[in-house]
Amino acid sequence: MSFADEVRVEVRKTINDRDKKFACLYGLLLYSRVLTKNQICIQTESAEVSSLVSELFGSVFCKRPELLERTESETANFVITDSDFIEKIFSTYKIDPDMREVNLMNIVNNSVGAFLAGVFFICGSVIDPNKEYHLEFVTPSECLCNSLNIVLSSFGVSGRMIQRKKSYVLYIKDSECIEDTLTFMGAQQCAMDIMNVKIRKDMRNKANRLRNCDEANINKVVNAAIKQTEDILLLMKYNELDDMSPEIKEAAKLRLENPELSLKEIGELLTVPIGRSGVNHRFKKIAAAAKELRENGCK
Repeated sequence: MSFADEVRVEVRKTINDRDKKFACLYGLLLYSRVLTKNQICIQTESAEVSSLVSELFGSVFCKRPELLERTESETANFVITDSDFIEKIFSTYKIDPDMREVNLMNIVNNSVGAFLAGVFFICGSVIDPNKEYHLEFVTPSECLCNSLNIVLSSFGVSGRMIQRKKSYVLYIKDSECIEDTLTFMGAQQCAMDIMNVKIRKDMRNKANRLRNCDEANINKVVNAAIKQTEDILLLMKYNELDDMSPEIKEAAKLRLENPELSLKEIGELLTVPIGRSGVNHRFKKIAAAAKELRENGCK
């Protein structure tokens, strides 16, 4: 089962009273592809939605639309051509098929979520959050797309609109906005699933950053040790190390014997242990002396 189907299954369970069924069917009808005075056609590839459509019509109108199935594409088409039935639907929901607009009078008793669920059932989809954060509604007109955006903005969600062929698409890519939308429709568990995916992704990203940081630190230590060793060997070649203080000579000896150690670890091995900055100070003196030799042509 796809993530979108999981959302549909969960949301359907919340459409459980007359007001919600009324609002949900309104969303399905208003955002369906074909809604004219001569024909209403509700098309879906979801078995869950197909079952729900019959239930909603039976509950609201005590009459079910004719179901035509194309088994080769697994698409269900609910078609209404009865002029009296169409007129009853338009009258009940106060729908003008020539100028479809959202009529808030049809969304009563806090059933906006059910209306939004109906819109999602007929023209919405959401991608598996493990792949991408993306929820969209493919609406039949610019007016309906704008109206849907207004509904979403009423609970703090902002979508973006684009035209795709003859349809107008309202899409959401912000994970928190997708979570809020699913929660508002009644898919709290699916919203929680997105949160869990985000937590896992965040943990993986942090682990990767730590690993990359460790690798960078290791490379930094290795490169510094190589440079320090080169400086020490140059000083030894020209007997310059003999004239340096016992503390510096001890640090140099430890570096040659332990090329893999960090400055902190070398400091801990000294006769009189010191911190990283103290060891770094000694190697700076070695580096300065080696630089002077190189500037004088010594290699």
